Amino acid sequence: MRLDGRRNSSNVDDRRGRRTGLIAGTGGIGALIIAALITWISGGNPLSVLNNAGAVMGNQRDQNYVPSEKEQQYADFASKILAGTEDVWTEEFAKHGLKYEAPKMVLYTGSVNSGCGNATSQVGPFYCSADRTVYIDLSFFEEMEKQMGAGGDFAYAYVIAHEVGHHVQNLLGTLGQAHDAMSRMSEKEANRISVRLELQADFYAGVWAFHDNRMFNSLEPGDIEEGLNAASKIGDDYLQKKAQGYAVPDSFNHGRSDQRVRWLKRGASTGDMTQGDTFSPSYDSL
Repeated sequence: MRLDGRRNSSNVDDRRGRRTGLIAGTGGIGALIIAALITWISGGNPLSVLNNAGAVMGNQRDQNYVPSEKEQQYADFASKILAGTEDVWTEEFAKHGLKYEAPKMVLYTGSVNSGCGNATSQVGPFYCSADRTVYIDLSFFEEMEKQMGAGGDFAYAYVIAHEVGHHVQNLLGTLGQAHDAMSRMSEKEANRISVRLELQADFYAGVWAFHDNRMFNSLEPGDIEEGLNAASKIGDDYLQKKAQGYAVPDSFNHGRSDQRVRWLKRGASTGDMTQGDTFSPSYDSL
């Protein structure tokens, strides 16, 4: 991506080096990392992994924390991408007579206290509607490249834009309505609503990419392909087969790889936020 000369967002709260300590219960840190990563990618609330693991959070300050040069580059990158989402969604909301209120982004290392509870970096990036904030430990980008085979600057931008997509849903009321409906449903039905939410967030990430490129000529050859590759690597079916050798469709709550690719591509090709209705079509046609 071309980001030279782009502004940084003023909505970044850099908490790196300020973290809470984690003492893992049954399974230890290694098991927690695997479980939480799969939970984040395949849907649901990754913060629940901490409770299920019997994790205990305690205040701790790392006085010796010094970010690497690469991590600093990631921090600058994330700030610029967030700024791009602010520019795009401010304009898109205005087209529909709405006012966009930008989310905050918290950069942290190790663990963090959020409006949705305590979390460690192993849960991956997440959006908390309670405090309208995107949380990310930048080491996740390294995990994407080394563990998932989904590296590349646009792939990383897609992750941020997807979480901002949940913020868009929150502002439009979609997120709250969906969560309210899910609370009254069976697990299978709630999972299907979750899939619809996640696919729409993928679509909104594509819409952002379309307009960011229109505004700033930011996309380079291969960028969209990086995003589509990342989308394919985080489908429920792909991850479940990789983790356990088979997929359980009723447990899907982010969407299959082909669905995630399709909705990201649709947003990136149209740039029209009104074409992202993932709730009206039948579930089997998503």
